Amino acid sequence: MDNRISSITVVGGGSAGWMAAAALATYLGKGAKVRLVESEEIGIVGVGEASVPHIRLFNGQMLGIDEAEFLKRTQGTIKLGIQFNDWGRIGDSYIHGFGTIGRAVGPLPLHQFWLKLFLSGRAGPIGEYSPQTVMAPQGRFATGDRNAPPSSPLADIAYAYHFDAGLYARFLRELAESRGVERIEGKIVGVNQRAADGYIESLTLENGQLVEGELFIDCSGFRGLLIEQTLKTGYVDWTHWLPCDRAMAVPSASTDPITPYTRSNARSAGWQWRIPLQHRVGNGYVYSSQYISDDEAAAALLAGLDGKALADPRPLRFTTGMRKKFWNKNVVALGLASGFLEPLESTSIYLAQSGITRLLSLFPKRDFNPLLVDRFNRESTFEYERVRDFLILHYNATQRDDSPFWNYCRTMDIPDTLREAVDMFRYDGRYFRNGEDFFALPSWVQVMLGQGIVPQSYHPIVDDMPEGALLDHVEGMRAMLAHAVASMPTHQQWLDRYGKAPAP
Repeated sequence: MDNRISSITVVGGGSAGWMAAAALATYLGKGAKVRLVESEEIGIVGVGEASVPHIRLFNGQMLGIDEAEFLKRTQGTIKLGIQFNDWGRIGDSYIHGFGTIGRAVGPLPLHQFWLKLFLSGRAGPIGEYSPQTVMAPQGRFATGDRNAPPSSPLADIAYAYHFDAGLYARFLRELAESRGVERIEGKIVGVNQRAADGYIESLTLENGQLVEGELFIDCSGFRGLLIEQTLKTGYVDWTHWLPCDRAMAVPSASTDPITPYTRSNARSAGWQWRIPLQHRVGNGYVYSSQYISDDEAAAALLAGLDGKALADPRPLRFTTGMRKKFWNKNVVALGLASGFLEPLESTSIYLAQSGITRLLSLFPKRDFNPLLVDRFNRESTFEYERVRDFLILHYNATQRDDSPFWNYCRTMDIPDTLREAVDMFRYDGRYFRNGEDFFALPSWVQVMLGQGIVPQSYHPIVDDMPEGALLDHVEGMRAMLAHAVASMPTHQQWLDRYGKAPAP
């Protein structure tokens, strides 16, 4: 008896919905019919315009999307990392860049050798030892050097994209429909469950149409039409650790040059993002409603733009946290329906894509083996909790005491997992990646150092390296990167040659 799932229904469009539909059609389209239900009346949130390097694997390897076409179709630009201003103290600035920090020596990463020199005043900031953090402030970009040895930080330069989320969804829709996905226009007015077990069997649309399915993917956004409104799954609220609960978003006119990094400026009650695209700049103020009003936040956002506003600020409300289950019965929640971790480190698109990849790996049969469901939920929960800890680090590792918001963040209790990581790093610069934690060692090192957590010492093995060899290795890395980056094209030159979008 054929026990394979033959009908998959995705609820909701936007980036998450069309990413899911495109991936499911690519890998399951021959054996399963994939439908997507969305309503033009409802629209999408559409503020996720920055990403992490994982998107290159998802676009290129999973979906076979050509990078140049993607950049042109989505008004995309390159992202080498995020510049954080005024987070540790007012006046501080650092870049959390993608990729590695220099080149390891044996079992130890470069930052351990750098620490010995830095603590004695013989090395510059850690940002001088990573390709991305050297390139970004100079506005330069090049892909990896094929002639560089594999151990060189220039061999494979990690990068991501800024892009228009609405254009990305439209691009993915075309791709998905070309691979057999059926789009159904309509507003869902009813969700029909099986009496025996509560599994969802069909959706009723406003026009009376029934849309059936064996597996449902909930990409309905914050409301969680299936996972929450229907199945009452429950939600874990993390507002006490990540107190921002609102955002104002507004586009502004482009300014030159187009920077190859996202900017995050800390404000009195939150932070302001700046995401440069080819045709405009995306801006937003993420804030806590306990410490600033909506009108004040909108005014602060508009005052902080570096180009003319192209619309009125658009408000968004959210509760940071996650569903108690990401997969409940025959519903898998993705994107904002699964939870929300604010866009501080641009993880929203990644978490949706990671969920899609995990679903394909654990894809069920009609019996919905609980072992697969439980594994999906455990791995998703772990991923959300580790990203959560990394975001909390930014808020808690601060010396700011200039506003009630920052006083709360600086003094709040933090998860034990994060406290242990901070204490260990503060002692001698060590950080141990926890399983499949998304953020690797270089990310934790850059943010902790950038926000004033400077280790008291360094790994004892470092002292076994002769002083001359230590200086040659660390300062040689800095000099090599400075020389290599100086000869790279500018970000704009690279875009003009490779991914320049047509005029809107």
